[in-house]
This record gives sequence, C-alpha cells and structure tokens, in this order.
Amino acid sequence: MFVAKTIDQFPIMDWLDWQTRFLFFTGKGGVGKTTIASTIALRLAEAGRCVLLVSTDPASNLDDVFEMTAAPTATAVPDVAGLFIMNLDPEAAAAAYRERVVGPYRQLLPPAAVKSMEEQLSGACTVEIAAFNEFTRLLADQQSISAFDHVLFDTAPTGHTLRLLSLPRAWSGYIETSGHGASCLGPLAGLEAQQAHYLATVQALADAAQTTVVLVSRLEESTLREAARASRELRNLGIGHQQLVLNGVFSQAANQDEIAQAFLARQYEALQTLPQDLQMMPTVVVPLVASNLTGTAALRALAAGTSKGAQNAISEPCAVVSSPRDIPALDDLVQQLASQGHGVVMTMGKGGVGKTTIAAAIAVALARAGHRVHLSTTDPAAHLAHTLKEDVVERLSIHRIDPAAEVERYTQEVLAEAGDVDAEGRALLEEDLRSPCTEEIAVFRAFARTVQEAEEGFVVLDTAPTGHTLLLLDAAESYHREVARATGQVPEAVRVLLPRLRDPHYTRVVLVTLAESTPVQEAARLQADLRRAGIEPFGWIINASVAASGTSHPLLLQRAQLEQVHRQQVLHELATQSWLIPWYAHAPTGETALLAMATATAHP
Repeated sequence: MFVAKTIDQFPIMDWLDWQTRFLFFTGKGGVGKTTIASTIALRLAEAGRCVLLVSTDPASNLDDVFEMTAAPTATAVPDVAGLFIMNLDPEAAAAAYRERVVGPYRQLLPPAAVKSMEEQLSGACTVEIAAFNEFTRLLADQQSISAFDHVLFDTAPTGHTLRLLSLPRAWSGYIETSGHGASCLGPLAGLEAQQAHYLATVQALADAAQTTVVLVSRLEESTLREAARASRELRNLGIGHQQLVLNGVFSQAANQDEIAQAFLARQYEALQTLPQDLQMMPTVVVPLVASNLTGTAALRALAAGTSKGAQNAISEPCAVVSSPRDIPALDDLVQQLASQGHGVVMTMGKGGVGKTTIAAAIAVALARAGHRVHLSTTDPAAHLAHTLKEDVVERLSIHRIDPAAEVERYTQEVLAEAGDVDAEGRALLEEDLRSPCTEEIAVFRAFARTVQEAEEGFVVLDTAPTGHTLLLLDAAESYHREVARATGQVPEAVRVLLPRLRDPHYTRVVLVTLAESTPVQEAARLQADLRRAGIEPFGWIINASVAASGTSHPLLLQRAQLEQVHRQQVLHELATQSWLIPWYAHAPTGETALLAMATATAHP
C-alpha cells in the first residue's frame, strides 16, 4: 500500500498540464477552488489557448479574483487575450424553478400551503440541481462554447445530484414526494424535455478523453475526508479521471517559531492518514502564499511558484500585525451562558471551522462551574471521545446522535408508508432519501428529545438543523397538528421544539467561522437562514486566528494580516457580539486543554 512520508514527494502544480477540454473543480468550501481554477485558466490563456471559466457557486468570488464583474454570458478579462469568465447564478435559477413549480398553485391553494411548497424548494439540494441545470444548458449549447479550447467549471455537481438525475423516474413529468417532507426532486418536475441534455452531460463527465475532475483540498484531515468521499461517489458513477490538488501547503522552514512548527506537524499527520481513495491518485501541491490572491498579477505570481508580487497586495508591513484586542476571548461567552443557569447552546457553521472543539470546551467549562451539562453532536465526522481524550468530566454526559442510524430508521418508515411501488419508483425514492435535507429531517426527532433536557441543565449541541430544515419542520408541524386533532399522537418534544429554539432565554445559537472569505460568507447565509426561521443568533466565534496565535514567522504574520478585513466584517456588519479564539500550536484535546481554552481571558 502507498504510504506518504513527506510532502516533498508530490510535485508542484504544473498549471499548463491539462489535456482534456473540460475541467470540473470540486471540494469543501474554503479550500481555494476558485483560486486554483482561475490561475489555471489564466495560464492556459497566456499559453495561447481560448479559455472559458464558469462559476456555478452561489458564493462565487470570481469577480473579486479578477477585479471585474462577470455576466451570465462569457465576459472577456481585460488585458488577458483569450480568457473569458462567466457567473451562472444558481440562486436565481432555483428561484425560477420554484416559481415554475409553485406558480400554478398560487390561486388554488391556501397561502400557508403555498408557503410550505416554497420552503420545500428552498434547500441546498434545489440550488445544487439548479446549478447543474445551468451548466448543462451551457454545455448543450455547442455554439456558445465551440470557440473555446478549454471550459473550466468552478464547483462541480456532487455524486448525489448526478445519481438523482440519472434515475429514469426523475423524468416522468410528475414527481411523487411521498409526503415525507424532505424531497429535493421538486425542481425536476416538467423538465423531461431536457433529459437528453442531462444524460449527455453525465456521459461527458465520465469520458476521460473529455473531462478531468479536479479535487481541491487542504492538507487537513477534514477536507481530505471530504475529497475522498467525493472521489468515491464519482468513481461509483464511472467518473474516474480525477486529479488531487493539495492547496495552501506550508513548506517553508519553521525556524524556532512554535506555531510554524505546529503547522508542519499537522500537515505531516494529515499526510500519514491520507484516505485510501486518494492514496494512488495523481497529486500535486500548491504552496501557501502570503497574499490576497486577487488580480491577474497575483495569479501569475502564484503560478510562478513565488509570492513575490503577490505580497505587494498586502496593504501594510507585517510589523504592525499584533494580536487583536478588540474582541473578547471565549471566557466572556462562557460567563454569559453560565449566568442563565440552564438552556441550549448550539454551535453552527461550515465543516472544518472547529465547532466540535468549541462545543466541547464550552461544555467542560460549564460542567466545571457546577452545572449539569449534556454534550451531543449530530456530526458523523465529530469525534467527541477523541476531543475529550475519553476523560470523564464530573456533571458532563456525552451522547452522539447517529445520523446513519436515524436515516436508516426514517428511510424504512417512509418506504413502508409508500406501499407498493415499482423498482424504478423505489430507486428514485431511496435516492431522494439520501439527500442532505433528508438526513437533517431524520435526526430531528432525536434532536427534539435532546433539546428537552435543557429544562434542568445545559445542553450543548455540536451541529444543529439549519434554518431551512426548521422551516420545513414548521410546515410539517402544522400538518401534525391537524392529525393530532384526531389521534393526539404528536410528541411533546416535537410540539414545543421550535418555540424553544426561538426563545432567546432558552436557546443560544453561536455561529463559528474562520477569518477567511468562504467560512464568513457561509456563516452569513446561515444567519439569514436562521432569521427566516425566527431564530436570532446569540453571537459569532472567530476561531483559529493566526493573528492571535503569537507567531513570529514572517509568512504566517503576513497571513495573519489577511484576517483583518474578515474580522472587521464580522465585528461591524454581521455579529451582535463576537469572541476570538487563537490558532493553537497544540490542538486542544482533553479536559485540561479544553478548560484552558474556555477560561482564557486574553489572547497571546
């Protein structure tokens, strides 16, 4: 078996080494997909090829990277002959889908029913399928792309979307949602005329002579696991021509700086646990640079393998970088929570921002302060036992809601209620039940039971249902109230869940982010989502701040300076109150380290 020893065994990215016409970039948010795709597009164009770069990401920063406004049609990049960019808007496409599905019913159904239908089609699955429809439409229009030697797509479809669209029943013209309230199939209704376009796109993805799927990851365990999962799903669909790009690799000498040494050590640990799905995949690395990678000059510098020139984008000398003092530490949040005596604390945010560690630190601190605390997670990737080093903390109980078990239980109930359906219909229903929306619905009942425990102590929840899911459940709850008039079978925990979550004296939602563009944007969208559900976040935590770490390494100091704009956005535009946690040289695990993290009153 292949076992990676050092990062040096992987070659540096050759930005021109792409033989296929289509390149699809995928990976977790914040790993640098747009930067990598943009730099490749720039270098190919400067090598004399005609290139189109298309973004289907709702949080696209393509405009920022090229310092221009991209239209929904091919837009030439000034001063770069042969390079065109395009922003496809999946949010707008999803809104058009919703209106096509819901519009005919506006005058036929009560407003509450119409609102329920709109919420049904407001989730991530709908946006994802809408995005797929947009670039399928582009690929189907051969005239619009015939002039381009390469077409690059920033943000590729997931395996779930591709499997869903490959099922014949999805093209029947009318989709049964089976009343289970978690479908992402609605936007497909009436699109059977485009079936040939969808199937041709899936076939093009699977053709190694036409397409390369570029998996972009950081050299971190969580993002590598996500890349491995995506690779496995795509291979199962016959999409096997894949390339792994490890972005932002810290390869400089650490000198005597403890933080820099820790960066290198964590990369080494991630390399030793490289998932099997990635071990034999062609892999290249892109070094970490101290730059906001915006503008063609910065992209050229990145491609040249040096940060010279890119560093000029830093507006102030690194000597002014110091630990932020305008944001309190985690101790301030713990004190505010403890003063209430009981309640629910939910840590929410995109994957990889540190929600599990923060939830564990808060739980340990509250327990050590004398409160009874129940710590729970619904995140299948969260390892609470590892975070606590299996320490037994007095007055702290730990539980993990197993999403896989809950989904299996829920799936069996839905399939049983569906009755006699043919094999094709069952396959469609089963794929629908594998959607992310369904998983959130499935863990809802266990989540409701857990929230109820906060009447007599604290419940700290790592990863909670999104606002979209809660609104779906609100619609479902209305239905259950009607059923309850005859049966009286609505569980008390379900009936009172949303009022409890909307009660600021009972529940405090804390959004966790990094001081980086994508995590902040995703947390901002999550905040808007929660507000639609009537839930106001209690505050924001900016985690793993390099600026607050105490580093003296030149490259890391320059990286720390890049945090400032995102920190100020959280402080002055997004959060009612905020807390800052430094990047720790040693990951906080075990009761002692977690307690120190939660009770620190100042940054290094």
